[in-house]
Order: sequence, then structure tokens, then C-alpha cells
Amino acid sequence: MPALKFAHRSVLTFIILSAVVFTASAQKQKTENKKIKDYAQLVDPFIGTGGHGHTYPGAVLPFGMVQLSPDTRLTGWDGCSGYHYTDTVVYGFSHTHLSGTGDLDYCDVLFMPTTGEPRFKNTDYLSGFKKKNEEASPGYYKTLLDKYNIGVELTATTRVGVHRYNFPSTPNANIIIDLQHRDEVLDSWIEVVNDHEIRGFRKSGSWAADQQVYFYAKFSKPFKTYGIASDDQVQEGKNKLEGKNIKMYLQFDNPGEVIAKVGISAVSTDGALKNLDAEVPDFDFKKVQKAAKTAWNTELNKIQVEGGAPTVAQATQAAQTDIRVSNKPNAKRPAIPDYAKIKQTIFYTALYHTMLAPSIYNDVDGQYRGLDQKVHTAQGFNYYTVFSLWDTYRAEHPLLTLIDKKRTLDFIKTFLAMYEQGGLLPMWPLASNETFAMIGNHSIPVIVDAYAKGIRDFDAAKAFTAMKAAVNRDQFGLDDYRNDGVVLADTIDLSVSKTLEYAYDDWCIAQMAKMLDKPQDYTEYIQRAQYWKNVYNNQNGFMQARVNGGWVSPFEPTEVNRNYTEGNAWQYAFMVPQDVESLMAWMGGKQVFETKLDELFTTESKLSGNAVPDVTGLIGQYAHGNEPSHHMAYLYNFTDSPDKTQLYIDRILREEYSEKPDGLAGNEDCGQMSAWYVMSSLGFYNIAPGQSQFQIGIPQFDKAVIYLENNKKFTITNPGASISRANIYLQGMNLAKKAYNKLYLNYNDIADGGEFEVFTGKLSNKMFLQDIEKPFSKIADDLIVANPYIIAPSKDFKQPISIQIKSADAGAKIYYTLDGSIPNSNSLLYNQPVNISTNTTVKAIAILNGKSSFIDEANFVKVN
Repeated sequence: MPALKFAHRSVLTFIILSAVVFTASAQKQKTENKKIKDYAQLVDPFIGTGGHGHTYPGAVLPFGMVQLSPDTRLTGWDGCSGYHYTDTVVYGFSHTHLSGTGDLDYCDVLFMPTTGEPRFKNTDYLSGFKKKNEEASPGYYKTLLDKYNIGVELTATTRVGVHRYNFPSTPNANIIIDLQHRDEVLDSWIEVVNDHEIRGFRKSGSWAADQQVYFYAKFSKPFKTYGIASDDQVQEGKNKLEGKNIKMYLQFDNPGEVIAKVGISAVSTDGALKNLDAEVPDFDFKKVQKAAKTAWNTELNKIQVEGGAPTVAQATQAAQTDIRVSNKPNAKRPAIPDYAKIKQTIFYTALYHTMLAPSIYNDVDGQYRGLDQKVHTAQGFNYYTVFSLWDTYRAEHPLLTLIDKKRTLDFIKTFLAMYEQGGLLPMWPLASNETFAMIGNHSIPVIVDAYAKGIRDFDAAKAFTAMKAAVNRDQFGLDDYRNDGVVLADTIDLSVSKTLEYAYDDWCIAQMAKMLDKPQDYTEYIQRAQYWKNVYNNQNGFMQARVNGGWVSPFEPTEVNRNYTEGNAWQYAFMVPQDVESLMAWMGGKQVFETKLDELFTTESKLSGNAVPDVTGLIGQYAHGNEPSHHMAYLYNFTDSPDKTQLYIDRILREEYSEKPDGLAGNEDCGQMSAWYVMSSLGFYNIAPGQSQFQIGIPQFDKAVIYLENNKKFTITNPGASISRANIYLQGMNLAKKAYNKLYLNYNDIADGGEFEVFTGKLSNKMFLQDIEKPFSKIADDLIVANPYIIAPSKDFKQPISIQIKSADAGAKIYYTLDGSIPNSNSLLYNQPVNISTNTTVKAIAILNGKSSFIDEANFVKVN
């Protein structure tokens, strides 16, 4: 049915609503009076703790500094968060954890309650626990230590972890505090202040080479004795001890319940104490737990969803009709799950995961430790850490630009502080360290995307200077990229991925230059944004590494190797979100492009090459378990078959996410994996942050309301979401009660509030889709001329060889030299293969319409 008819159905409502004039204050009151629902009860923190999700189940507030959680695993890739759902022993409860990373760090300042004689080796003081005794909800965790029969409950504020231990009757109730736990300790100390308080410091080196954590702890009951150990030996008479293997025990006499509250800081123990006293002034565990739940519900209610699948009643009715059962009179049918609740659990757990990182890093007084390892004070903003930017720029940050503008502004101010104090915009900052993990300079798209969407209360000129400094330094192949238009595999690993990611960052800088009215900068960086062409092999349609003037050979697109970041040529074949239509043209047009996408999703070829655990969640060679694939299903929107976007998005949502502990296809990656689910479930996704266009997919809920910070709300409805699983194809759309015929929403369509109605059905509506307006993603065709490439049997030869020089730019003329000199339009014109019989340096350029490519160079050596 055409979309226009849907608009006619609600024309009366539209007219009535149009006649009502809401004042700004009335609209504000209406939004503020929204009913806060208990979505925290739908969150399951155990989702992602199994498989390779690498999440943790412990107590944390939204974007909190403290992540108080059990540590069950100390080493290994699946121990990155310190916890894995399959584990059955726990070493203790530490105060910092990373959510879904692929490297190990944190798990600082471990507390472990025990009974009997205090022991300091973790293999001695660990305890078994049973899954049936574990509970977790936002801001709360509970377990029972089988070895000691001690009940443990955890909750948290932003900067304070609160423990509640219920000891059995015993004169020797202990709390072990282990500062050696987990990664390498560079320095530490601990001190007893009085019989209720201790404080300490831990400096460690792991992923973050120099991480400093100060802590201050207070206990609800006095400890009768204590001991501080070095190298697991108690040093008698010491109330303070320093070293690299410092641990201690506190012992209570039949205390029953003991509450420990622990403030942390990167600045000082005084800072930790200020945090502690400001956020938890008493020992009321329930009050802290209740406040944590309230804080989470405030955040989770920024998006309210309804329906999404058949209810229990609907499913039961369907089962009575469709499921054959035994004719026995007392035969029982299997229980019918509440699919809507399951789907909402996955959604709200995903939304919860998007709010675990980045983490606040400044104390209550604004002090923080910067990347220069000096103490600074944040003025008027919160300073953050744990930015997994290679992952999170894709969906996590675009989501937050919609629902958390103030925090996004703080992120950008944090980036600029890091630039001032460390000399570089962040890549992957952790604690007070730049880890340089992953590739690209992806604080750039976060800044540009925010600026494009109206978040502008920061020094844009300084940000622009910082962006250019980030991409014009000589590091990680950036010098090759600028000088040759491509990162060369001859000397630099991950060269294809780096070239593609650098080109995207440059496109973002070009967009910023346009917004700041800097035409000269725009011209420079929009040209660089097409350097992706220099790794595109028009002979096979893949992004391929360049080596010795040609292509790496042999080449197998399924091979995971040193030329790609956690992936292969398939997973980077479409990594040009800023220039999709040009890529499509280079591949041979819409049909060829669509066929290539089809093959991506349907090929039966298997991964080959290096075994990289990140490449998971495979549908064909599409790898949803890793971020480079995340935009690809939306690319069908550029073709004549956008219904395939709807088909594959729905399939990915169903197959790659579940309500189980292994319910994530790959690493959570600090919110990105879950942000993809949140955005795609709402029905739209920004494939190229830095522009205001959101691709339309397929909304997964009957109704979803986004409550915006401008006191407006954007409502998405899809009545077909609860009818059956077959309603996955668009039949029509209305925006603001008017027929809508675009496959994208602009940012202002959402930010201005309103209603987006989507109607779905069992079959693809080709008639509706054939005239729909496609999204746009194109840079002018002729901004650069691609580098030519040289085809040769080998670099070294005994007998004379013949080489060819080709260009992916149709119509380009190729000029070359054989003596190492710089070629120009007066050099030899290539028109047939060239014979090489001696040591030779070949240099070539391609010229088209008066524009020249970069120089392509190959060296051939005759051997005896």
C-alpha cells in the first residue's frame, strides 16, 4: 500500500494536532512529566559475560569511576573484564573494570572477605560460588562465598564502592586487601588511619603503562586487629608499608554485618576521602543501592520502548493454533516465553552497556591526573577516560549526541584537555595514559559529528587545529599517507585499514572546515578523503595492500593478515562510508555493488590466515563481532534493493544478540556492540558520523520514544513489530503525519521532535521502494587521480622480466621513468609492457584532465 494512504488514515488527527499551539513552557512541562518506568528491572548485567563479550556484572553508576565487580579470572583474552560467566571461583571484589575490551587492565584494589586464619595468596583465599546464588542488576551485585558462608553484596556511587558482608558467627572475620592483584605493580603502599579507616595507593603497569589509583576506606565496625604484609609475610608493628607486593588483613570479632565503603581517586588519598565523604556520608547500604537504581532508571528512561514481539498471551494463542500436541488428556504444552520481555531485556541491557564507558575520571572537586601525569582541575565539566574510539565513534557516540548532549560536550572538552596536556587528540586513552591502541584518529569524527549536530560550546578553532595536528604527524604511516596518498605495506603493518580510516578522518576534517568556512582546508582534506582509491584494486574489487609499486601477492580475500586490522579484505571491502556512491561507481555500478554485497553475506568461504578471535559473528564473510562491518548491511539502501537492508538488519538483530550470557557476537568494546543494537532497533543508523543523515532500517518495537534534551520527544512506531516475525519489510512511512519517501532521516527530523510511523509487512514492497529517495554519500569524482600500479612476476629476477603499469582511472595516461627520476607529462608514455633486465627503479604517475596522481615506485633487483 502506498505511504500516502497511511497518511490519509490519520489526517483528522493531524489536523486536530496542527490546530493546537503548544508554548515552549507547556512542551517542556509535558516532557518533564513523562512517567519514569522501572526499566532497570529489565537489565541483565550477565548478558555479555559469557562467550567473548568481555563484560562484567558488578555495581556501577552511569559512566562511573568505580566499577565494583567480582574477579573470577586473572589472565587470558576472555579474562579482560576480570570475570567470565563460566567461572566457579572468585578471588575477590575490585573497584575498577573495563567493559568489553580486547586487552587486560584495571581490577584495582581487591577486597576479599574470609574467615579463620588470614591468608595472602589468592589461591588460598579464593572461594567457590554457585550461579544460583548470584544476582545482578544496575548498581547492585550479590553472591555467596561457599568456602566461608559469607554473603556479599555490592553497590556503588560514581566514585565510591560500597560492600556489605554478612559473616557467619566467628571470632575471626577477615577482609583481605590485595594490592598486588592482577597486573604488574610498580609501587604501592597502605596505611592504617584508625580502627575504622585505612588508605592506600597502587601504581601499576599493564595496557596503561603507568596507572595510579589512590583509595580511602571506612568500615561500619571497628576491626580488632590487622596485619600488613610484604611478600605475603606480615611485618609486625607496622601501620604503614610500601612496596610492590603489599597486602593486608583486617580482622573483626564476630561482627555479623560489616559495610565497607571505598572511595578512589587518581590524584591523592585526600581526593579519595573527599569523594567518599561527599557521595556516601553514612553506612546506609540500601540507600546507596536505591539511589543507584534511580540513577540508572533516569538514564534508561531517555528511550522508552513498548512491544516488539508477541506477548505471552499472543504466543500462547498462536501455539494453540499452530503446535500439534499429544492427544493424551493431561498433556502439557511447553511454557511460552514472553518474547516482548526478552526483546526489551536485550534492548535495555544494550542501552545499559552504552553507559558504562567512558568513565568519569575527576574527583568531586574537579581534580584529575592528566596525560602529562600532572594534576589539573576541570572547570565546569567532567573529565573522562576509557575512550575506545576506533569502536565507539561508529554508533556509541552518535547515540549519545542524541540522548546526552551535555556529556558529549564534556567528552570533547576532555579531548581538548588531553591535546593541551599530552600534545595529541586521544586515540585510546586509559587512566592517565595514551595506549595508542587500534588505528585512526577517531576523536575527530566524535568532535565533528557533535559540532554538526549543534553541540558547539567548545573552542572549535582549537579543536580544528588539534585535528590537523593529529593527522599531520609522522607516526603510524601517516607520513606515507600524506606523501604517497597511501600507507604502504612495505614497511607499515595494517596498511589497508590505516589508509581507509585515515581517509575517513580527513573527510571529517573537511566537513569541519566547511562548517568553519575554511575553503582552503576543505579543498585539501576532501581530496585526502579519496585516498581510499589508492588501495582499491579494480582488477578484483577489493581493498588490497600496496607493496613495491604493486599489489601484495598472492591475494586471498578471506585471509586475515597483517594488512588489515582484525579482519580481511572482505570486511574492509566497503569501508568507505564517506564516499559510497563513488565506490559503487568504481565497482561497476549499482548492480555490481549489490552483487558484491550479496556475496559478502552469502559466501560459504571460510576465514583463512591468522586466527584472530575478534572476527566473529559471521554471516558469510560479514563479521558482526567486529566493528568494521557494522555499517555494511545499510549499504543496500544505496542500491535498487533497499529491502535487503531491512532483511539483514532484522537478521543480525535476531541472530547476533540474545538474552543469554553469551548474547553478544563479539567484544562489547565499551558500548559499540550494544549501541549498534540500540540504534538499529530504533530503526535508523548513522553510517558516517560527521554528517546529519541517519539510514533507515527496520524499527523493532511497536513504539519507541526518544526523550530529547531540548524538551521534545521523537516517537517511532511500527505496529507490525508485534504481529509476527515475518513483518520485516517496509510498506510505507509517515513523518509528522505526512507520507515520507526517503530512506534516511536527517538529524533535525529527530531533534525537532515528532512522530515517525513505519508500516511493515511480510513481503518486500518493490513498488513502494522503487521511487523512494536514496541516501547520499559522494565526493566529487575527479578530486584525485588514483596511483597507478605495477604488475610484475617478482621483485627479484634472474632472467629478464616484463612488467605492466595500469591505472584504475579510466582514460588516465601513464608516464614513467626507469632511471629513478621523477616522472612528468614529458616522460615515457606507457602503452605496452616494459622489459626489465638489470637493477631498475621504476617510477610512474597517472594523469587525467590535467591532474596527476602520486608517484608509484617499484624496485627490481637482478640476482645471480
